[in-house]
Amino acid sequence: MESLSGILAFVHAARLRSYVAAGAQLGISASAVGKSVARLEDGLGVRLLNRSTRRISLTEEGELFLERCARIVRELEEAEAEVTRGRQSPRGRLRVSLPAIGYRMLVPLLPEFTRRYPEIELDLDFSDRIVDLIGEGVDVAMRSGSFADSRLKARPLGAYRFAVVASPAYLAARGAPLKPVDLGEHARLAFRHAGDGQLQEWRFSGAQEDAAPPLRAALAFNNVEALVGAAEAGLGLAYVPDFAVRQLLHDGKLVETLADWAEEGGRFSLLWPATRHALPKLRVFVDFLAERLQQG
Repeated sequence: MESLSGILAFVHAARLRSYVAAGAQLGISASAVGKSVARLEDGLGVRLLNRSTRRISLTEEGELFLERCARIVRELEEAEAEVTRGRQSPRGRLRVSLPAIGYRMLVPLLPEFTRRYPEIELDLDFSDRIVDLIGEGVDVAMRSGSFADSRLKARPLGAYRFAVVASPAYLAARGAPLKPVDLGEHARLAFRHAGDGQLQEWRFSGAQEDAAPPLRAALAFNNVEALVGAAEAGLGLAYVPDFAVRQLLHDGKLVETLADWAEEGGRFSLLWPATRHALPKLRVFVDFLAERLQQG
């Protein structure tokens, strides 16, 4: 049992890079976490964590050990959930990974979710980095595109499309494009994918003779928020997911053009490790988002 408590202390400390934060989650003191990890290291005969006055980090052996131990901890959590879910309301920390722009979809829904499930502690990571859900201990992720990983389960959410938008001031000065082919006469603000460095293509429906010219970006951004801000500032036309500018369009700060040529952009899905489907906190989060976002 001592080794099990050491594993729990080690996994929390390794994930949080802090004995204090690990102790807060486990309900023990930081010194108790440190002692438990030290006993585990003594038993194994290897150092798992490097300590400094400011932070802790994983050794090479610690990286390997964490990968296995994280699975053990998840199995324990799932076993506990299985035997208690009939009498227990959803509770506990839920680690969620979302695209950087995902806060525009999720944050408006949080007040209702937290009122309904006050014992769930959401740990939200908004980043365009593709996380390893299983390796990094993430409970659920929101992603777009297709997936082929048998270790993961998926639940589709609402579809979105791309919209070409600009500020009223820009359109007053430069005019609005009437067809995609007219984009050659405009300043175009582009999104650059973080993974491969390629610019986001501007896709439209319609006849070939009306096709948009090759993209020559006046400015390129690796962040959708910055791209939207540049369009709002009058720097050019932006091609962005419609949910990212819905409120700005409603408020008149941006205007959509070429709406007749718009194509559906894709669909977001929620992904989670197949072994975690029984956790009540995960189940209610997935059901809640699927219901609310599909309504939208």
